[in-house]
Amino acid sequence: MQVAVTGAADATEREYEAAYATGALIAQNGGILVCGGLGGVMEAACKGAREHGGTTVGIVSGTGDGNPYLGIVIRTGLGHARNILVAQSGDVMIAIGGSHGTLSEIAIALKTGCPVFGLASWDIDGVVKCTTPAEAVGLAIRAAGSSSGHIHRKE
Repeated sequence: MQVAVTGAADATEREYEAAYATGALIAQNGGILVCGGLGGVMEAACKGAREHGGTTVGIVSGTGDGNPYLGIVIRTGLGHARNILVAQSGDVMIAIGGSHGTLSEIAIALKTGCPVFGLASWDIDGVVKCTTPAEAVGLAIRAAGSSSGHIHRKE
């Protein structure tokens, strides 16, 4: 199960803590965390996952190394266009806070049939509002497993 985690690179303290807990729970449930690989929410989620034995994948917008908690770095050089790759790489998505970059990833995920779970994120149709990291990860795991481990996306 691949879980895309999206959120702001300049996360608030509350978003950072929620992202860390989300990453830890993803790892504890055997998921692979996929994100944009930079700071803020992405770094916190990766830190939580790595410190709990998980695999982290960063699809970075440039050609750098991304945050220090990445196990796998995919250097795209694509700028914001890399958001499509992040959204398409998750069987499910968890959005934590975020601004317009997060919104673009959410929109792509929803457009392609990927379930999206939000923690204090965008309040739009299709995003399932969650109040805790445990709720978001629990719902995401159930959604990812609802089709024998495969999400059937729209083409």
